[in-house]
Amino acid sequence: MGPRLWNKDEERAFFRKTLEIATPEQLFYLTDDGRFLAYWPKKYKGKKTTLQSRNAFIGSYTEKWVKDLLTPLAREFEAYAIHNVVSDEIGLGERSPADVAIVKTPKREQKPEGILLLVEVKMSIVWNWEYHPESGKLDCTGDFTTHQGNPGLLRSDTMLKAIGKSINIRVSGYQSSKIPIIIIGNTPITKTYYRKVDFLKKAGIIQGFYSVNPAPLDGTNGNDIKSTQYGGFLRVDVVEELYDSIRTLVSEKNEFFSSMFSKAELGRLIEIADEEPTYEKKAERFLTLLRGI
Repeated sequence: MGPRLWNKDEERAFFRKTLEIATPEQLFYLTDDGRFLAYWPKKYKGKKTTLQSRNAFIGSYTEKWVKDLLTPLAREFEAYAIHNVVSDEIGLGERSPADVAIVKTPKREQKPEGILLLVEVKMSIVWNWEYHPESGKLDCTGDFTTHQGNPGLLRSDTMLKAIGKSINIRVSGYQSSKIPIIIIGNTPITKTYYRKVDFLKKAGIIQGFYSVNPAPLDGTNGNDIKSTQYGGFLRVDVVEELYDSIRTLVSEKNEFFSSMFSKAELGRLIEIADEEPTYEKKAERFLTLLRGI
């Protein structure tokens, strides 16, 4: 069986596996009437507590899950999908490694030239679940529109963390300029981020936000978009759709560049670069001039 996208069965598997090493109190909220729930329901009026302990479990689980999802694709490039990749030259230290990367050698520590793709994983529990400790049964009680939590990419702080880390990589040095960066989540994004993710893609900072959850809603409504106008966000409906996007990113060998010049100075650099005989040479000369190398 090939890799599968995120769905209720994958979410149930997370709880089953994690309950082998964690207590119900670490994974679920406990309501006033003694129910263990993944999220507070929309209509819940009782006493509430804050649950932070689940974050570490779901973070570790989904990062490994994405690594496994990308492993067959990495083999096509004669490469490896690795978890927690470190590359000091581009700002990926031990305290803030890449969640997942496709790399040329099976090592955590990488030089920038050995990295084919960087992946930031921003996945969480999407549906609401009730756990029955006596029987061990798990019941799905509704999608994210039925509970009070904002999972995954629907959270503004999650989006900002993903954007901030990507910018940090881009500004750490020119060694990162050839490396595509993508964000993988399992929810839609809010409308306030539609234009922003498209701009991030156009600007070359992040090559795409992907949700690997084809059906996050039990019903249908406008919150579950397929794609933003320019593809900055894409809901992946089949695994091959994600693979095709990554194949393009890795094979195109694009280059990120960014500067702020007066129009006169920019025109002068373009004129100098235009002296080169081919488009590729013109681009290389322009980037060299832009960066002051």
